[in-house]
Amino acid sequence: MTERIGIFGGTFDPIHIGHLVAAVNARQDLGLDRVVLMVANIPWQKVGARQVTPAEDRFEMVRAAVAGVAGLEASRLEIDRGGPSYTADTVSQLAAMHLGAELFVIVGWDVSTDLGSWERLDEVREMASLIVVNRPGTPPPVGLLEEGWRLAEVSVPNLEISSTDLRARVASGRPLDYLVPEPAVRVIRERGLYAVSG
Repeated sequence: MTERIGIFGGTFDPIHIGHLVAAVNARQDLGLDRVVLMVANIPWQKVGARQVTPAEDRFEMVRAAVAGVAGLEASRLEIDRGGPSYTADTVSQLAAMHLGAELFVIVGWDVSTDLGSWERLDEVREMASLIVVNRPGTPPPVGLLEEGWRLAEVSVPNLEISSTDLRARVASGRPLDYLVPEPAVRVIRERGLYAVSG
């Protein structure tokens, strides 16, 4: 039986419940065997825009957050590969590791409107289907079918959670309760992440 693997990549700085809601709903709605939360090593689109938390710390938050969640797993594939993280490289590597598996790249609606900026997009489109996660009532992204994507959509509740806000919350001593999974909050506290240095 063909394995169906979802690839949900991100900086996860920090991971929050919006990420987990997207992952578990994509897995359920599309009958995926598992969803791999792929922690970017160097998120090339964010280089120079802001300071990104070290990849090992971000991976540890994701690993803690998904521990014990059926069908979700953290991956350090991009970290171990080194350099900037490109989805084309990741999909190619996973296709070689899991011969015959059906691969699905999971993105949010906002990311789906910016796919044209991705490196070697044609390779991704050839090797994987696209899952777009959006809020109920949001119109489908324009042009993806015309561009040749094998496309599926998943609706999730509207959770307006910003990683920028979460980092600011930690820095100002405000709680992360119910916004970030508790195991990931423990990692943030243990490693002193996002605290204002002074």
